[in-house]
Parts: sequence; C-alpha cells; structure tokens
Amino acid sequence: MKMAKIKINNIDLEVPYGTTILDAAKLVGIHIPTLCHLDLCDFGVVNKVASCRVCVVEVEKRNTLVPSCAEMVYDGMVIKTDSLKAISARRTNLELLLSNHPFECLTCMKNLDCELQSLAQELNIREIHATGKKMDHPIDTSSSAIVKDPNKCVMCRRCETMCNDVQTVGVLSGIDRGFNAVVGTAFHLEIIDTSCTYCGQCVAVCPTAALTERNDLPNVWRILSRERNHVVVQVAPAVRVAIGEMFGMEPGTISTGKIVTALRRLGFDAVFDTNFAADLTIMEEATELVHRIQHGGRLPMLTSCCPAWVKFFEHQFPDLLDIPSTCKSPQTMLGAIAKTYYAEKIKVPSHRVKVVSIMPCIAKKAESSRTELSKEEILNVDYVLSTREFGNMIKEAGIEFDKLPDSEFDSILGESTGAGAIFGTTGGVIEAAVRTASEMITGETLEKIDFESLRGLEGIREAEVQIGDLNLKIGIAHGLGNARKLLEAIQRGEANYHAIEIMACPGGCIGGGGQPYHHGDQNVIKKRQEAIYKIDRNMPRRKSHENKMVLKLYEDYLGEPYGKIAHELLHTCYTPGEKI
Repeated sequence: MKMAKIKINNIDLEVPYGTTILDAAKLVGIHIPTLCHLDLCDFGVVNKVASCRVCVVEVEKRNTLVPSCAEMVYDGMVIKTDSLKAISARRTNLELLLSNHPFECLTCMKNLDCELQSLAQELNIREIHATGKKMDHPIDTSSSAIVKDPNKCVMCRRCETMCNDVQTVGVLSGIDRGFNAVVGTAFHLEIIDTSCTYCGQCVAVCPTAALTERNDLPNVWRILSRERNHVVVQVAPAVRVAIGEMFGMEPGTISTGKIVTALRRLGFDAVFDTNFAADLTIMEEATELVHRIQHGGRLPMLTSCCPAWVKFFEHQFPDLLDIPSTCKSPQTMLGAIAKTYYAEKIKVPSHRVKVVSIMPCIAKKAESSRTELSKEEILNVDYVLSTREFGNMIKEAGIEFDKLPDSEFDSILGESTGAGAIFGTTGGVIEAAVRTASEMITGETLEKIDFESLRGLEGIREAEVQIGDLNLKIGIAHGLGNARKLLEAIQRGEANYHAIEIMACPGGCIGGGGQPYHHGDQNVIKKRQEAIYKIDRNMPRRKSHENKMVLKLYEDYLGEPYGKIAHELLHTCYTPGEKI
C-alpha cells in the first residue's frame, strides 16, 4: 500500500494514498467541523458532494481553501486546519447558509437535534451579516409518513445519496439552479405522487428538518383524552433496544419493562406486544411457505412484513407481485385482532377501539392508511408513532424513563416468543419462519434453533437449511439497493431460492427511519442487533407455534392457520404502481 507523508497543524503523519484530509485529521485527534459530509462506507458509499464548504482547510502552496471531506492527501502535503483564513471562511459559509434558513428553531421538529444548529453553536455564530430574500418553497405534507420542507434544505444532498445510491429508489435529486436550487422530486411532484417507499432513510440522514416524519403526537394525545375511546397501544421489537438512547442510555439497552410502565402512565387502556403479532405472522407465513413447497406454488416466497419493501416491489417490480407472501405485517395483524377478537372480548364496539403503534419505521405510518389492509372502512391501526416521537411523548409528560420500574404487557395480546423478538433485525423473520416450518414439515421437535448462517449484517446473504429431506435455500437482503439485486436475479432466472427475506432499512428494523438518529454509526446498529438476539435467548419459548395465546386465538376465533377466517383478517393483496 502506497503511503503519503503529510503534516497537519505541524504534526507529522503517514497515511495511505486515497485518505481524505478529514480522515487523516481524525487519526491525530484534530476536529474539523462538517455538515454535508456523511460516511456511509458500511453501505458502500460516502457522501462527498463538498457543497457546504464548512470543512475547508488551508493547504500550503494552494491559493484557495480546499474541502477536507473530499480532498485526498498526497506525499509532502502540509495542512493547516486552524488558520485564521480557514476559520473565517467556515464562519462565513455557515452564515450564508443560515441567512437563507427559517429562524423557527424553537418550534422545529429537530430543535436541539439539528446539525446546522449545533454548528452555529460550535462556530459561535451570533450575527447574520448577509440579509435579503429567502427561499419560499411550498411544504409537502401530501403523504401520511414524510413531511418535506425545502426551505430548510442546505443542499447537503445526503438524502439524495441515500435514496439513489443506497436504496436505489431514485425519487430525490438536486433540481433547479442558483438561488432556487434544492433537493426535491422530479418536476416538484408531491411525494405521494412518486414511487417513494417511505422507508425514511432520507429522514435518518437529513442534518436539518428538511425531511421529517409526520408528527402524529397531537392526534394520539387527542384520542387519549376522549373517555369514550378504548385506546390500545402496541410496541415493535426494535423499539425496546433503541428508545433508551433518547434518555442517555447505552445503545442496545433492553427497555421493554420500562416502555410498558411508561405507556400505562401515559393513559393507554391496554399495552400489547407487536411480538405477539409477529408470532401470529409466522404461523401464517410458515404455513403459506410449506403450502407452496408441498403444492407446487410460486417460489421463491418473499416475506411481506416490511411496508417500505412492499411499496418498493409494487412500483419497481410490478411483474413479480405473485411472489411475496400475502401475509399482512405484524402491525396490521395486531390491529385487525384488536378490533375484532379483542373488541368482542371486552364488549366494546370496534369503532371505539383505537389502536396506536410504536414503530421504528416511518413507512408504518403510510401502511396504516392503506385501505386494503383494513375491513369495512375501519382502519386496523389509527396512528403510528416513531420511536423518536414516543421518546418525545415521554419527555413531554415529564416521565423519567430511566428510573421507571419494569411492567409486563397485557396478556391477551401480549405473550410472545423469542421468534417474535428477532423480527427486529435483518434475517430474523426468515429464521423465525424456519423454526416453525421445520416442525411443520418433519413433525419432529427442532432441537437446534439458532441458525447462525442466517445472521449478520452483510447486505446480501445466502444460506441452506436442511429440513428433513428438504434442502431449504434462503436469500436475505437488507437495504433496498440489495433487494433490487436479488429481484433482478429472480427476473433473470438466476435466483434459486425457496424463500427470501427482505428488509428495506439497512440492518432491518433496528436501523429503521424512525429510530433515534445514529448518524451512520454501525456500532449502534450492531449493539441493537446483539440486544435483539439476547431477548430471544432469554425467552422461555422461542418458536412462534409454542405461543399459547396465539394457539388460543386460533382455537377460539381464527380456526386453522391459512384458513378462511385467517385469510379474511390476516392476508392482503398488492397493487402495481408506476415508477416515478
């Protein structure tokens, strides 16, 4: 490897060619402020548009300052990161960005979590010397998931990198020129009129509030305040290993019991576990997979619990709509059961049972409004809060989350197994399905239930699992760019799998667009994943078909898995969409 000898702030250093000044400075503990830069090496890309010029430094014998995030080192390079010229330029460039930015920090969705705000504090900006006309673009509130405010866009183009290079959805791009330049959709279409999947990865990387989730907190407070409502809440598996980060707890801290206690204090009438519905999903999905294998059905079967992934294949691969499982997601399954079986149990009319979901995923907001997932015009899920919104709700109520005692979920829809817990990470859904499908096929107890070959964080993984005489071939992908590769292989007739699990978000739900911001730190994702598997290991039952409450649900209400009533309540269909 060819090395370059350089000097940064009079510190001698030797680094490989191809290293940026920014990365070289980090090696010797020198901090250079950045805004547009985002390291997504784990996803195979780095945002190097160098548009904000906040990270400029001086290089000896160069007449102009250079952006440290994009400038590569060379042998003999002498760099000054703290010269008066560099510091003054950073302040000026940041002032220019701020001069065209709305001054509504106190009411902004990202107040105190905004990188532009933090930079203004770091660089001690107290006056904006540049004044004049500001951008005045319409705010896009067309979708039930994402709000786009172009007036807060700083043209860092992180969202564009994530949408185009990582997720390959291709909805966002730099448009217009000069003063009107902004990142947006083609022809300034509203998001709802595009093929956006609402995965929320653009929201996860946006440094300001140019892209945020729709705020449903006021609606949830409203339904809680009405006495005639019976409001139930469900909590997804990935939430319990991430919510603690909003209260100073370590990533991967398991906060299940504290979440239940907090929700009861907030006034919810019943607190249910989405893991219960994950077990229910496996009962249906594993049965469907076995049925396809044994009756010559369409293979490979694709998992369908991720709504962003569903939107992706509807728009991008409408010719493959017969491949995905027809199972609804755990969120909508629990909503359906809450408004039928549970409503009958407590003798409350379905329209008075309100279902709120706490989800790591912004696409779940859009999913809840899909009419084909509900029955008789009563939505299965009324409102969805992201993990971030839930954390803000707890703070708003003045609850000291880290000091709460632990509580248990309400039992009727709260019992779960380890299989339900692992839905929160890439590879978890298919591993849970294999645990159940194996015993369905062989009729024998599966002793070894940890399928290490299905685990990991590689973008695309393949595994073979021996089930009796069947060599079950499995494909796994997380991140929609990787999903595209698998689906294109299916189209070409090159993919030879029985089942494929796809999660839209890198890492699966633990890296969802509604989780606490991790700023591209893969160590955070890994710690969340480790916690998910720890929950699984510590559960007394680890196979979905051993969930006694799920079995009772079938006995009392649904009949048999994949049967008539189950199809009416727990299965769906897909709609081809345009690629815009």
